[in-house]
Amino acid sequence: MADAAERPDGPDGEENSVVLDAKGLRALAHPVRVQLVGLLRKHGPSTATRLAERLDVNSGTASYHLRRLAAAGFVAEDTGRGNARERWWRSVHQLTRFNHEDLAEREPEAALAYLRSVHSAYVLRTQQGLNGLQTLPRPWREVFDMSDATLRLTPAQAQELRSEIRAVIDRYPRASGTEDPRETERVWVNFQVLPEGDIPPREED
Repeated sequence: MADAAERPDGPDGEENSVVLDAKGLRALAHPVRVQLVGLLRKHGPSTATRLAERLDVNSGTASYHLRRLAAAGFVAEDTGRGNARERWWRSVHQLTRFNHEDLAEREPEAALAYLRSVHSAYVLRTQQGLNGLQTLPRPWREVFDMSDATLRLTPAQAQELRSEIRAVIDRYPRASGTEDPRETERVWVNFQVLPEGDIPPREED
C-alpha cells in the first residue's frame, strides 16, 4: 500500500521505517490491512468508520483489521483524539521494508500473500488515479505517463537498474503534510523490476 505505504525491500537507513519479520509479514498478508496502513500514513489519524468508508467495507471489518495491525505493531490508538464511543488510530511507521530473500524462504506462503496484497493496493491506487485524470489541470495531465519496457538483463544489471531508479527518486522531496499547496501536488511513483516468469528455477529448488 502502498501512499507508497508499502515499499518492499526499501533502502537501508530509512527514518521512521519498520523491517518486516515473520509476525509482521503474516499481519500484512491481507489487502485490507495494507490499504489501512497506507491510508493512515497518507492522511494521518482516523477512525475505523472513516477508513471503512474510504475502502467501501463495513466498520466492523475495518475495526477487526485495525486491531490485528495494532497487535503486530503497525498502528496504535491515538489517545489524544476521540472519545469513549469512537477510537482513533494512527500509523506507527511511515515505510515498510521487506528484506525479502531470507524471509521469503522461511515464510514463502506469507511472503507471496503479502506481495499480492501490496500489488492489489497498487492496482486500486492506479485505478483511482485514472478515474480522476480528466479532471486534473492540463499541466498535470500532460505529465501523466503509463508505459513499460521489456529488457534482457542479468541479475547484476537488474540490480543496477533498480538502484539507479531509486537514486533518481531519492533526489526529489518526499511527500508529507508540509508541502506548499500553491505549486506542488502529491505525486505517486510506482515502478517494478519483475522477471517475466520464464527463468529456469535455481538448481537447489
